Amino acid sequence: MRIVIGSGSCGIAAGAHKVQAAFETIIAEKGLELSVEQTGCIGTCYLEPIVDVVDDNGNKVTFVNVTTEDARSIIENHVVGKKELLDLMISQDDITMIGKQKRIVLRNSGLINPERIEDYLAVDGYVAARKCLLEMTPEEIIETVKVAGLKGRGGAGFPTWFKWDAAKKSPGKTKYMVCNADEGDPGAFMDRSVLESDPHALIEGMLIGAKAIGANEGVIYVRAEYPLAIVRLQNAIDQAREKGYLGKDIFSTGFDFDLRIKAGAGAFVCGEETALIASLEGERGMPRLKPPFPAQKGYWNKPTNINNVETFANVPWIFRNGGEAYAALGTKESKGTKVFALTGKVKKGGLVEIPMGLTLKDVIFDIGGGIKQEKAFKAVQMGGPSGGCIPAGLLDTPIDYAEITKTGAIMGSGGMVVMDETTCMVDMARFFLDFTCKESCGKCTYCRVGTTRMLEILNRITQGEGQDGDIELLEELCYKIKDGSLCGLGQTAPNPVLTTIKYFRNEYEDHIYHHKCTAKSCKPLLTYTIDAEKCVGCGACKKNCPVDAITGEKKQVHEINQDICIKCGKCFTVCKFDSVIID
Repeated sequence: MRIVIGSGSCGIAAGAHKVQAAFETIIAEKGLELSVEQTGCIGTCYLEPIVDVVDDNGNKVTFVNVTTEDARSIIENHVVGKKELLDLMISQDDITMIGKQKRIVLRNSGLINPERIEDYLAVDGYVAARKCLLEMTPEEIIETVKVAGLKGRGGAGFPTWFKWDAAKKSPGKTKYMVCNADEGDPGAFMDRSVLESDPHALIEGMLIGAKAIGANEGVIYVRAEYPLAIVRLQNAIDQAREKGYLGKDIFSTGFDFDLRIKAGAGAFVCGEETALIASLEGERGMPRLKPPFPAQKGYWNKPTNINNVETFANVPWIFRNGGEAYAALGTKESKGTKVFALTGKVKKGGLVEIPMGLTLKDVIFDIGGGIKQEKAFKAVQMGGPSGGCIPAGLLDTPIDYAEITKTGAIMGSGGMVVMDETTCMVDMARFFLDFTCKESCGKCTYCRVGTTRMLEILNRITQGEGQDGDIELLEELCYKIKDGSLCGLGQTAPNPVLTTIKYFRNEYEDHIYHHKCTAKSCKPLLTYTIDAEKCVGCGACKKNCPVDAITGEKKQVHEINQDICIKCGKCFTVCKFDSVIID
């Protein structure tokens, strides 16, 4: 019997290491023959720490939100006493949530030990690589990827086969295969989870791609903020090299390929491929003009192919199951599956992998369980700072590259931030623009100065100092920045502003002309008052006010001095009689 503990970053943050230590202590104390193992994240991050008890026949019972105290109960009552602990076990709703997905990229996540190559080999790991190196020509490999219809999952959705073919046809003996694992979007953690949970899938995908283009060296560019991912990835590279899946004369074919990791400093702009290449070469991460494209002149001016983690992780499945099987999933223009990091005001946040073509409503309400506290759904931000806000009226939009683009957002790498009625869309646009403004490399005047001017305007609006003409000026700046910027960061930075103006213009107008935030989110625009008919004079608000802005005798109606009030909201939080009103 085995105890398997989810030990991705989400599980560890929720206390997985403490839970593991508790299990080990109790097992030793009782002298039981039980092994305690770890796995990655299965995607249901809201249920962490997750513990599987697997018997000798492979039957599994899953316990969720496990504490150190629960560990003793699981050992004594379930393992030893053979009793069901229904209050700790995963619910049928959560099992259904996982079952509604189609897992290709996440096929092994939460099921295998990411630090043990034998677990990956047991689920047909490196079978696809062996097939490609022993039985297929580079042309046949590329044709299979073409038949599959796999598009790059890093955001642009460019056909993978085309990039591979361009790099293969570029002249030169030295070529490079690069993985872009510089996942920088706020709220996105798809690549990190794959690196932590199934690193060999990435290595195998890169090995197949290297054979296709004729590369003998590969680099995985990972942001240094992913320490666990880097440790597990390096461990996987070392194990693959020891087993002969990396290095010289792989599968006795005469083909050489090896990998190394480059830890990036966390600059968002390095997610752009030419900026990433500059960083790899030891330069400041700044975009270069294209053409030439990396497939012609990339890393050290040699032909270079760059794909992200999710793209490579699809590749082994495609070659084990066939390009046609992959193409059978999804829509006519967007094949296969897509992994999303579902975050924000959604009940069941985490990673989900679904076939292309499902609607936003399917993901947010059917798989994600709907909105927390049953509040009204307002919008979903797709594509991170480079994307846009899609309103409730477009919930039936299919998840397809073209259909999402029509809304003004983009698929992006897979961030999906859900917002409810309490979210101010002007402030949301300000938040994302603040991010891109800080992350701009500064090379382009339009991006460097333009985003700064836009941020100044948005700051004024959210502070109640908006002016007539601000909306029109924002729109003018948006289009000039899109047209005048060199790389994707500047070209897409205006998207959150443009989409919020398009779908929520009334909120901008309320802020500017009426000095009101309808979502009651922007503090400078709020006014706290006390309803005389509801106030019982309990004194709770007065007692908790940090600046003594509330006056009134016990059992008498209290008042808030607007000249002193700092609008912290403490009075609203502590009042049990709903007498504090926010306007």
